[in-house]
Amino acid sequence: MTVDVAAGRAEILAKRGKIKCVVWDLDNTLWDGVLLEGGAVTVRPEVVAEIKRLDEIGILHSIASKNDHDAAIARLKEAGIEEYFLYPQINWNPKSSSIEAIAKAINIGIDALAFVDDQPFEREEVAHAHPDVVTVDALELDVLKNPAFEPRFVTDESRQRRHMYRGDAARNQIEQEYSGTSDEFLATLGMKFTIRHAEVDDLRRAEELTVRTNQLNSTGRTYSYEELDALRQSDDHVLLVASLTDKYGTYGTIGLALAERGRPAWHLHMMLMSCRVMARGVGTVLLNYIMSLAKADGAKLRADFVETGRNRVMYVTYAFAGFTEVERDGSHLVFESDLSTIQGWPEYLSVELP
Repeated sequence: MTVDVAAGRAEILAKRGKIKCVVWDLDNTLWDGVLLEGGAVTVRPEVVAEIKRLDEIGILHSIASKNDHDAAIARLKEAGIEEYFLYPQINWNPKSSSIEAIAKAINIGIDALAFVDDQPFEREEVAHAHPDVVTVDALELDVLKNPAFEPRFVTDESRQRRHMYRGDAARNQIEQEYSGTSDEFLATLGMKFTIRHAEVDDLRRAEELTVRTNQLNSTGRTYSYEELDALRQSDDHVLLVASLTDKYGTYGTIGLALAERGRPAWHLHMMLMSCRVMARGVGTVLLNYIMSLAKADGAKLRADFVETGRNRVMYVTYAFAGFTEVERDGSHLVFESDLSTIQGWPEYLSVELP
């Protein structure tokens, strides 16, 4: 379904926290006037205020503008706001192509984007190509206060999200210029992966991870703060969080797992990992640790997997770790491992356990 907020269907956006990135047009949207017509353009203060407000709560920003790249970037720098935009697409391509490129660069689903533009034609072109993108008239900025743009909690990771993504962009650029193998590059990063039992202070971020993580999420289920707190205190459950750092800084809390103790098998109800670390070769570390816990308890390990259409990589992760499918009910699968083989972690990674 095409979602055009300006057409009066804002109620469709009622799912809290759905939008992860707002993509802005420039001419007569972010600023008044047309840059290439030679006159001075005036940055709209209400737009800048909205960009900064959303940035504070963890919403990312980018640009899709048909414009001269160098001139536009120079104007953004002059206005002191260039740093807010990740992977800006300033070119003469269709806006739909720019939207697709941004989603791919940030590594988020296309349905996690909103697009703000003053031109109905441009909004309609994007909506036709990407019906799940939320399109917003540049004169209707109040729409950006819809719950779809408002996470339930603002965490430390929320406030630092833009900076962490900019760090990712810098790492990716360095990797592209590196002449050795992928493992050799990863060995230069000095990565440290930390696993710990979830505490109260972790729960807001844990809930956020269940809402925001799609590709590396074994079930797609969301858990509330209250549910996670109850599970954290349950003697029958193990709730773990994982974080990652390297020589360039922190990735924040990027992993979450929930396992239930039992006989003859433990049951892994949820495992997820932030998509930002997909290329860092750390995706199986948390799973391997849970496997070792179950084995030490004399049990097998069963794991839920729900096909969401976007988490195929998690299916592959379980298969690669030696799990076999033992149950299937529609899109809900159950894998099992006898834990006879548990992989170690990569040599380029330092791991700290509870």
